[in-house]
Amino acid sequence: MGRQDVLRAIKEAEKEAKEIILKAESSASGIVTKARLSATEILQNSRSESDLNARKILDSSKSIAGKEADEVSEKGLKVVGNIQEKGSKNRSNAVEIVLTAFRS
Repeated sequence: MGRQDVLRAIKEAEKEAKEIILKAESSASGIVTKARLSATEILQNSRSESDLNARKILDSSKSIAGKEADEVSEKGLKVVGNIQEKGSKNRSNAVEIVLTAFRS
């Protein structure tokens, strides 16, 4: 094999190496692009799930708070009703006491 044949073989090897490098870079770029798209999808799905779970928790908390508020309101109305009932029963006695005090 002569000197020119060796040089030609080296040039061809360099050319093939450059092609392999270009293909590898292109492949690597495609892999990175796919990975970025996948990561973006994962993030969006995670955010959606997180928002959905937060809404569920808030709705549940509102429901529980509403029930507790209704219970407190009912108890308050019962107390007010009892006070009004006792006040109605004692009204005539109170009127008599006031009238007696004015008459004296």
